[in-house]
Amino acid sequence: MDLSWLAITLAETGWLILTFSMGFFAYKIGLPPMVGFLFVGFILKTQGVESTHALREIADLGVTLMLFTIGLKLDLKSLLRFQIWGVSSLHMLITVLVYTAVFLFLKQAGIGSFAGMDIWTAVLIAFALSFSSTVFAVKVLEGKNEMMALYAQIAIGILIVQDIFAVIFLTASTGKLPTIWALLLFGLPLLRPILYKIMDQVEHGELLVLYSLLLATGGAALFEIVGMKADLGALVFGLLLAPHVKAGEVSKTLYNFKDLFLVGFFVNIGLSGDPTVENLIIASILSLFMFAKVFLFFWLLVKSRMRSRTAFLASMSLANYSEFGLIVGAIGVKNGWLDSSWLISIAIALAMTFIIASPINANAHSLYARFSAYFLRWQSEQRLADEKPVDVGGASIIVFGMGRIGTGVYNDLNYHFPGQIIGVDFDSGIYRQHEDENKNIIYADVMDKDFWSKINLSGVYMVFLNLPEREKNLFAMEQLREYGFKGHIAAIALYDEDVNVLKAAGVHEVYNFYSEAGIGFAEHVRHNLLNKGDIIPAPVKQLSGNDVGDK
Repeated sequence: MDLSWLAITLAETGWLILTFSMGFFAYKIGLPPMVGFLFVGFILKTQGVESTHALREIADLGVTLMLFTIGLKLDLKSLLRFQIWGVSSLHMLITVLVYTAVFLFLKQAGIGSFAGMDIWTAVLIAFALSFSSTVFAVKVLEGKNEMMALYAQIAIGILIVQDIFAVIFLTASTGKLPTIWALLLFGLPLLRPILYKIMDQVEHGELLVLYSLLLATGGAALFEIVGMKADLGALVFGLLLAPHVKAGEVSKTLYNFKDLFLVGFFVNIGLSGDPTVENLIIASILSLFMFAKVFLFFWLLVKSRMRSRTAFLASMSLANYSEFGLIVGAIGVKNGWLDSSWLISIAIALAMTFIIASPINANAHSLYARFSAYFLRWQSEQRLADEKPVDVGGASIIVFGMGRIGTGVYNDLNYHFPGQIIGVDFDSGIYRQHEDENKNIIYADVMDKDFWSKINLSGVYMVFLNLPEREKNLFAMEQLREYGFKGHIAAIALYDEDVNVLKAAGVHEVYNFYSEAGIGFAEHVRHNLLNKGDIIPAPVKQLSGNDVGDK
């Protein structure tokens, strides 16, 4: 293997400084750092810098690791929902037909590059723009810590169905079918016991990291060997590992690796072409079409019995164009189906939609809350089973967030006040686990304005907010006050600066998780020792000078 691409020279150090600076600037003005990374590519391209083999290798590895971690969290059965495969298929079909019609209209109007377009070129570009970016959606959802929310699962499922269409296109465009050996891939589930046995043996150190990387890259390589899309292999191997108890740990272990390599992916997009004024105009037109694409997603989802909020948030996650559009463009140019200038226009349009969609997604919850009355008009009266209105029953204490901390709070309170506690969580996996254990839990999202308008708090006198982000705790606090809750509120904080912010917002008790974890540990041990009757040594008396002399 050629490892020369790992060597860092002074020039690459300059790239790193520029990439960090632009990413940091984007972050400080409220945009995801990925937008800054895109601009680094454009800046370098204006200086005559070309994409290198090393950068493309880094970018490909980032996408491979991302799809592997998606597989670790994905519920395969969810793809069978009509809201995923049906909406994805219909959206792609309608988008291609509508975009093609619009492009041909612009051709008749004689606008720029559209004037020389034939119908097959129009179809190809429309197909390229029908995809949404998996990389962007995952980065946004992970940044908001909402990967396991229902709307996020719907969005990710739609993206995976789109990836399946991508595999079909890539296979057809190359004129090659998968080899006969691809049939052996159906036997991969038989390898699961062996993969699990090795996973159990590597425990938690550096071997776990290496083994996880091996599964991701090895799965991609295996699929590529038999003529299948490599990234699909990484996704499948993630799915194979998903039921293992260490799947969550593996995902967290690879998180920073994936983020680091994805920096190369965004820089590489920016290096894909040197834009002209006409490219910028065409890209601007294409980026405006994005809003029609978003509305179509929203309309299809609400028509499939999704709540308007779920449909809105999922649509926002799918708002942009996809990096796959560049792949389609590159194949089109290579096969002579497309002029190279279209590849540059698609790349710029992709970057523009990233920039437009970033602040929209960052403020998606507040946007829905502000315009919810309008969106509710589109909502169907029928509901899916996991989107029905919530009912706290006769509970008097609510625990928001049923992860490890919330579960501990629930168990302790339920021991002292049996039958009076109810948990709330938006993670479908956590919800099903607690439901199987017969815990009193409801499936809901505290960031859902509709949820707060339907919940009855009249009999509740205490609320625990065990949410990992300060913003979510603050939002829940605002909703509790807005809907007249007069009881006691307790919340957790991960950082010292969060404590004062939460108390200023009206939280009565704030538990600093990290700083007070040691105290809780000591109390736990002392309590258990006392219950067992073990002797706790008395504090050692500090000896005075006279005591020492007497000795």
